[in-house]
Amino acid sequence: MQEQHKALCNIINQFHSLEAKLMTSEENQSLSRRFQRIKKSFEELNLFVHNPIGEDYSETRLDCEASISGESSENLKIIEVIKPLVYFKHEGDNELIQRALVIAEGRAE
Repeated sequence: MQEQHKALCNIINQFHSLEAKLMTSEENQSLSRRFQRIKKSFEELNLFVHNPIGEDYSETRLDCEASISGESSENLKIIEVIKPLVYFKHEGDNELIQRALVIAEGRAE
């Protein structure tokens, strides 16, 4: 099962990268619907993908691995997601099978 999860995470990471690049184009409405359909298919496989962009980041957060940029190492926000969080739902439990790889930026108050 772990090898299958690894292969699926590789697919999800490529999908995430494409989505991030293509959503900046002008055709993003039609693309958005297609990306949502693909995400729904992942959910049918009990895989849940979460993009934590815009969320707060702290060093106590265990579901993300971050590179820090910006003016400060306080008030960190996730500004870029290289790999999303991936959970596998099994018998009512969510198992984290991939930590997010993110860039967090600190902002001085």
